Amino acid sequence: MRTLGVLGGMSWTSTASYYRLLNEGVAARLGGLRSARLLVHSVDFAPVAAAQHEDDWDATLAILAEAAQGLVRGGAEGLLLATNTMHKIADELEQACGTPLLHIADATADAILAAGQTRVGLLATAFTMEQDFYVGRLRDRGIEVVIPDAGERAEVHRIIYDELCLDVVREESRAIYRDVIGSLVGAGAEAVILGCTEISLLVRDEDSPVPLHDTTRIHAAAGIDFLLT
Repeated sequence: MRTLGVLGGMSWTSTASYYRLLNEGVAARLGGLRSARLLVHSVDFAPVAAAQHEDDWDATLAILAEAAQGLVRGGAEGLLLATNTMHKIADELEQACGTPLLHIADATADAILAAGQTRVGLLATAFTMEQDFYVGRLRDRGIEVVIPDAGERAEVHRIIYDELCLDVVREESRAIYRDVIGSLVGAGAEAVILGCTEISLLVRDEDSPVPLHDTTRIHAAAGIDFLLT
């Protein structure tokens, strides 16, 4: 088994899901008491989130590059960045540490295309929905992405940062997400990407009339493949 470095803490709630999924996946594949060879660096999310909202992506890169370089020095043979939003700096991060990074959008695109879908809705932070680093990467694979309208995007973003990142799950927020999913389906989405690693804490399969692509599970599956090949 190879050793995978996990850059987490953005937020800790989704990183906990990654840790469980990676270990469950290795145990399912290998049996017995087998578990994943992982090095985990969980950053303090507050300065990262502050820099995101100040549009200071160089500051976020500095924080994550230092953490990634430490994981590589510790023996990580590949990196998994346990967040969608911070893939905005994925290429720079990979260059800074000189180690392969398993890109979450690539794994998600593979899953979408394997399902035979070409037009999908996206629920994520405002950064991920509105900027091109994620949507553009999917577009390059022939996938058309539908995003919510401005008011819906603001609510989706608020719920992520004010609730889900704090491990708060509210039924009224689930209802809001259901309504947004309905709007995306009405705009022709054949499936919906849960494009923030916390959203699966809130949205379940039964909350959507179309298939959901849970990026946390998809990305963790890519990590398991890396560990075991």
